[in-house]
Amino acid sequence: MYTSFENTGNNAPKYTQGLPYPTAPMSIAAGQPYPSQHSYSTGRVSGSTPWSTGLCHCCDDPANCLVTAFCPCITFGQIAELVNRGEPGCARSGTIYAILMGFTGLACLYSCFHRSKLRGQYGLDESPSADCLVHFCCEPCALCQEYRELKNRGLDMGIGWEANMERQNHGTTVAPSVGSMMR
Repeated sequence: MYTSFENTGNNAPKYTQGLPYPTAPMSIAAGQPYPSQHSYSTGRVSGSTPWSTGLCHCCDDPANCLVTAFCPCITFGQIAELVNRGEPGCARSGTIYAILMGFTGLACLYSCFHRSKLRGQYGLDESPSADCLVHFCCEPCALCQEYRELKNRGLDMGIGWEANMERQNHGTTVAPSVGSMMR
């Protein structure tokens, strides 16, 4: 059946005849329609929020920008530890990233999955493009943006998952460990 729509001026189409457009997508497993998650007025997924900083705002945190430019495995390891809730740790994730970068040059395929996981945890937009495309085209910028996002959400990137959780549970700051003090 033919469906037409006209623009009402507020970016939401007005449907004039036939079946409502778009039809509800079908769940393949259950054969039941499920609600569309897209808002036609904004083009964003319902309930999603924008990133706290843009993809190309790397210089908002110059220290992290330099670390990521020369050794992205450090930044990735810190992100992965927090996104994966501590397991595997920073060193293991960073080492896997470095090995993939050294042997295949495609560590972006590994890191893009962590971006997807981060977005899912915080309800972030998939912008400016698909996660794997962002990491493939702009790996350092994507890592810097993810780092800044976690930092802007109150996580201390240098202390790891466990110390961040302890700090949140106790409401205090955690001093760095110096070692045992013996007299």
